[in-house]
Amino acid sequence: MNNKKVLAGKILKVSPSKVKFVGDASEIKKAITRGDMRSLISSGKIVKKGTNEQSRGRARKILKQKNKGRQRGRGSRKGSAFSILGRKEQWMIKIRAQRDFLKLLRSKGVLTPSEYRGLYNKSRGGYFRNKRHIKMYMEEHSMGKVQ
Repeated sequence: MNNKKVLAGKILKVSPSKVKFVGDASEIKKAITRGDMRSLISSGKIVKKGTNEQSRGRARKILKQKNKGRQRGRGSRKGSAFSILGRKEQWMIKIRAQRDFLKLLRSKGVLTPSEYRGLYNKSRGGYFRNKRHIKMYMEEHSMGKVQ
């Protein structure tokens, strides 16, 4: 019967494990040629088993949520600390915020050009953690009035 499954599989263009014999086995045992097998397939005595594929419905649902920005918490993350957001991207976000803040203070007239340049260079050197740190530094060194 294994040879029959192999032959039927070749005709149906599937693996022999996907071939199923329906009905009495005597007719199938008598079938020798490809023509016999084709007639059994057309009569429904030999059929293809249904595919056992994995449903992607749940995966699509999760992907839709991730596109909205959901499911990005600590428990969902894999990889190293900088695989989610690289060191350079983090630096760019931080330095842009600090530089925008310093430009705002300069345009309002809170900082003198020399104070601005000093703070700019400090932020460029990575001295400040964030905007709040710049405000604290300015208060400690009595530089202008911080809003």
